[in-house]
Amino acid sequence: MGGRVTISTHVLDAARGRPFAGITVALQRRDGTEVATAETNADGRITGWGDGLEAGVYRLVFDTAQAAPFFPEVVLTFDYSDPAQHYHVPLLLSPFAYSTYRGS
Repeated sequence: MGGRVTISTHVLDAARGRPFAGITVALQRRDGTEVATAETNADGRITGWGDGLEAGVYRLVFDTAQAAPFFPEVVLTFDYSDPAQHYHVPLLLSPFAYSTYRGS
């Protein structure tokens, strides 16, 4: 998908205070249909998901088995209600906890 980025993510190692590189993340529609997949870069980011997505409920599926074995997968579901806005959905990950928020 090209064009203006409308959905991005960032995976941070909350225990060490640095980004998690090499985490595979799938962007899926609510029904499980995969829209895109990518791997976090050296800064822990994925920014290549762009225009063309319809409004709706989506989820980011993070393959975290290597980074935090207690949580082999983290799924964040969010309402992509306004495709004209940018949606940044970061994941803060530690060995036994994770959190998220809507970023900018």
